[in-house]
Amino acid sequence: MTSNSESPIRIERSYPVPPERLWELWTTASGIERWWAPDGFTVRVETLDLRPGGDLVYTMTATGPEQVDFMRAAGMPLETRSRKTFTEVTPAVRLCYSSLVDFVPDVGPYEFPTEVVLRPTADGVEVTMTIQPLHSEEWTGRLVAGRENEMDNLAKALKDG
Repeated sequence: MTSNSESPIRIERSYPVPPERLWELWTTASGIERWWAPDGFTVRVETLDLRPGGDLVYTMTATGPEQVDFMRAAGMPLETRSRKTFTEVTPAVRLCYSSLVDFVPDVGPYEFPTEVVLRPTADGVEVTMTIQPLHSEEWTGRLVAGRENEMDNLAKALKDG
């Protein structure tokens, strides 16, 4: 199954740091573990091979009470191992990857692309994340909410140093 043919979704944020600082948080295991997970989850990076064809493999674990309850009610495990395969890596400019969706009950595995573009601005960097819709409107909404929350968590990670 591939993602549906609806229009791509764009999420934009601006951060008051140089693109290289943001790139570090987006492309290192220690950086990813600081902000990648939405609220109520943690991430542990297992593999990070930052090159076209290389993989990012990580485990996301529900830790917040609401998230644990949701996962259990949905019949999903509290811990999910995820894989992304990089398709383009242009340091501090552009990162593209394909994400494997193999954790949705009653839905066969499929992949969807993500593109992250960093543009320097007078005040720091503008980030545009472009994602394709998932197999249903409900799961696309979950994806967008999660990515928006992660982008907010990225801002918090930048403030924390």
